Amino acid sequence: METHPLRSLSQAEAVRLQFKIVDAVTRNFDGLEVLSLGDLGVRAGGNKPLYTEKVQRVFADVFDAEAALLVRGAGTGAIRWALSAAARPGDTILIHDAPLYPTTETSIQMLGLSVITADFNDSGEIRRIAEENRSLIRGILLQHTRQSPEDFYDFQETTALLKECLPEAALITDDNYAALKVERIGCQAGADISTFSCFKILGPEGVGVLLGKKQWIGKIQRLQYSGGSQVQGHEAMEALRGLIYAPVSFAIQAQVTEELVRRLNNGEVKGVKGAFVANAQSKVALVEFEEDLAELFLALSPKYGAAAHPVGSESKYEFAPMIYRISGTFRQKDPALGKRMIRVNPMRAGADTILRIIRSVLEEVCGRS
Repeated sequence: METHPLRSLSQAEAVRLQFKIVDAVTRNFDGLEVLSLGDLGVRAGGNKPLYTEKVQRVFADVFDAEAALLVRGAGTGAIRWALSAAARPGDTILIHDAPLYPTTETSIQMLGLSVITADFNDSGEIRRIAEENRSLIRGILLQHTRQSPEDFYDFQETTALLKECLPEAALITDDNYAALKVERIGCQAGADISTFSCFKILGPEGVGVLLGKKQWIGKIQRLQYSGGSQVQGHEAMEALRGLIYAPVSFAIQAQVTEELVRRLNNGEVKGVKGAFVANAQSKVALVEFEEDLAELFLALSPKYGAAAHPVGSESKYEFAPMIYRISGTFRQKDPALGKRMIRVNPMRAGADTILRIIRSVLEEVCGRS
C-alpha cells in the first residue's frame, strides 16, 4: 500500500504556534479574564457571552481569518452551517470522488443538496468538471485529510485551483483532524470557510468552529440568534484551553506515529507484514498483519491497556493509545483491508508502550490459533 500522509508540524513549529496562540490571548483578554471560567447569556450588543466573543477573536487571529464563530454540533454542525450558508435545497455542490465521511453525507442529504464529483487528485478533471458545470455549482466541499488511501492531492494547490476554476462558488474546507497539526488550514490557503470540531483539539464536546471571510461567517452568525444557540462563555474558555495545549501534543503524537511505523517495518514485532503512516482521518499508523488476525486482535487489545474505541478521535479524554479498526471510508474503498489491518493512534503514549501492547496481543492470538 502506498499512502500520502499530510506533513505534520515539527515540535519546534508546534511550540511557535503555541506561543502565537498565547500572544493572541494576551491581546484579547486582560490578566483577570484569563483566570475566569467565562460568562453566560446573550449580552446586549453582541448577542452572545462576552468571553465567547473574545475567544472567537483569538481563533480568528491564530488562523489568520477575517472572522470566527463557535457553533453547536461539533465539526458536523460547523460543516452543516457552512453548507447551509453556501447553498439552498436543490442546489449543487462539488465534492471529491471518494467515500464521504458518514455525517457529512447525512448533512448533504438533510440539506437537500445535489452533488457533482471530480477526482481532486486530477487537476485536469477538476478543470473539466468545473467548466462543464460552472452555472450549476454553488458550493465546494474539500476535505483536508484523506478520504481514501490513494489520495495524494496537495491541499493548498487544490484549494487554489478550485477557487480559480469556480470563483463564484463558496469553497468550504473540512479541516477536522488537520487543524493545529499542519502549517495551514483552508482559510489560510484561500478557502472561504474552514470548519472543524473543538472536541478534536482537546476542547469541549459539541462545539464546532467556523473561520473565514466575514461575508460568510456573518451570514451564519445572524442565524444563531437564540440564547440556546449560543456557545456559552465557559464552553468557549474550555475551547481556548484546548487550542493552546493541542499543537505540541499533536506534534509529539505525529513523531511517535512515525517512529512506530519505522520500528514495525524494521521487524521488531513478529507477525506484522508492514506498517504505514496515513491520514485516516487522523494521522495514524496502519498496521498490516501477515494473516487475517484483525478481528481477534481488536477483541483482545483492550486487555493490555489499549483504548478500545474513539471518543472524539483525539479528544481531551483520550490519552491511552487507541487500537481500532481502520476507518469506514477506507473499508468502503477496500473491504478486505478490514480483515488484516488495524489503525493505531498513539494519543499521548510512546512507541515502546504501543509495541509492547502489539507484541503481547499477537502472542496471545498466536497461542489461541
